[in-house]
Amino acid sequence: MKSASQKRRLLAAACIALPLLAACGGDGNGKSPAPAPAPSVSPVLKSTTYGQVEGVDSSATSGTYSWKGIPFAKPPVGDLRWKAPVDPDAWTTAKAAKEYGNACAQYGRIYGPGTNNRYDETIGTTLNQAVGSEDCLYLNIWRPATTDTNLPVIVFFHGGSNVSGYTADPVYDGANLAKAANAVVITPNFRLGILGFLAVPQLKTGTDAATDSGNFAILDSIKALQFINKNIASFGGNPANVTIMGQSAGAINVYALMTSPMMVAANPKLFHKVVPMSGGLSLASNLPAGSIPTMSPATTYDLQGTTLLQQLVIADNLAVDTATANAYIAGRSATQIAEYMRSKTPAVLFNTLLTRLPALAGSGPIPEGTAVPTDAIAAINAGNYVKAPVMAGNTRDEGKLFPSFLPLVGGAANARIVSDAQLFSTQLNYNPEAAPAISISDWIHASYLPVNTPTTGFTARAHQLNTVFFLASRDNILDALKAKQSEVWYYQFNWDKQPAPWNDIYGAAHLFDLPFMFGNFGPSLMSNIMNTNANRGGRLALSDTMMKSLGAFAKNGNPNDAALGVTWNAWPQKLIFDATLTDKAISVQ
Repeated sequence: MKSASQKRRLLAAACIALPLLAACGGDGNGKSPAPAPAPSVSPVLKSTTYGQVEGVDSSATSGTYSWKGIPFAKPPVGDLRWKAPVDPDAWTTAKAAKEYGNACAQYGRIYGPGTNNRYDETIGTTLNQAVGSEDCLYLNIWRPATTDTNLPVIVFFHGGSNVSGYTADPVYDGANLAKAANAVVITPNFRLGILGFLAVPQLKTGTDAATDSGNFAILDSIKALQFINKNIASFGGNPANVTIMGQSAGAINVYALMTSPMMVAANPKLFHKVVPMSGGLSLASNLPAGSIPTMSPATTYDLQGTTLLQQLVIADNLAVDTATANAYIAGRSATQIAEYMRSKTPAVLFNTLLTRLPALAGSGPIPEGTAVPTDAIAAINAGNYVKAPVMAGNTRDEGKLFPSFLPLVGGAANARIVSDAQLFSTQLNYNPEAAPAISISDWIHASYLPVNTPTTGFTARAHQLNTVFFLASRDNILDALKAKQSEVWYYQFNWDKQPAPWNDIYGAAHLFDLPFMFGNFGPSLMSNIMNTNANRGGRLALSDTMMKSLGAFAKNGNPNDAALGVTWNAWPQKLIFDATLTDKAISVQ
């Protein structure tokens, strides 16, 4: 029998032990406590190989999460200008990924970013002036606001003749497409114009074949795909199911990636499906006589680079003509010339290009053999390309967006009689619900009127341009691909329900399929002249179907979806995307 003092000591020990028992899962009464709540994890806080990023939760509005302005390479400035992109510096605290990164440096066009990196009135006041920034290698990500993983990934490369464009263009917002396609949608920037493609001997290293290719925009795109491959699983995407998609110049670049020797050799494979919209990659030597190629030879870019350097030297009063410029250049080392060129601001470079060598102002993939094949069609014919299902497309009236090209097919003059500044101002402020504020004769040169006159009318001339330009390259590359693989599908976009006279001025012109493919009909260059209450029903129904078909392709490698209402067979059959005012009207030809 224990003494009173022993009982007191045991009671005290028990009291001391009670908190310990509770901490170990008991509450002193033989009961287990309720588990502590798990710490809350934000669905928009994600990790990358360089650091964490925190995006925007729009689940209550668009049903998506987004991350904008994620760096995938170090800013290509200073000594990194005209070099292959390199990894970004890592960061230690979560980076806010809520705003678009800078647009890449470019000269202002109606398709560009203005001074504010958004669609606003400054686009019209900065035409042909330097806009954007060289610090621009950022990408944006959207995904459905769900917990799904292994989602298909769609990577979109914007158009703009490879000299302009920006991912912050409201048409390229990926939220609606991500939701409709149940996919992760990504839009990367890439360098543009002579900052993205340039062949100057003094810039070549002799040791880095990628840099020496001069195809910096293509290298940027590859760098973005490498970032995606390593990181997209953190955002719920499947790195083994990536679709690359591009429109116009973006489609040209997609074909360049598909045939790039670097991509053919890539392990792991960085993309698995291809969606080129209104593009091609054919040299003149690949096409029938009289065609307009979608790729210039390397000699054109050699001439551009040489002439640009000569004209910079002359503009700086270091020479008086080409001969003395060549003598000045020959008297300097390659390092000195490279430093000289890198000292020039984008404004000086673009001004020199546009005022002193306007005939050589174009840019695009350089067929030099390392980043881009010397002949893409020959590469496909030889089987030297990334074999992947293809869903290609064109708009019916591509040529109507290029009225200045119509003299190439017999037209008497530039078909458009308003300037770019007038065009932008008119379309920025236009009210599509009011009575027409312009007539066709205010816009189109008299020699092309009436617009539907056979052979000489605006519509006929635009079709002639489409045939020798877009469709010649289309047939060339799709026939080459179809000879090597069965998975090639093709669509033609025919929607032309704009209010008069815009249905004749544009109709189903180049780029008009873009808002439908992204589901974006808010403010943009074409929105005020195309979107009306009258055409809303058909427009939205067609857009929804196009996004679902793209989603099916991204998921399965086949664009057939129940929403189409028809069976989409492989090329050379084509699917027609169209709509009445009130409903979609999809057919096959």
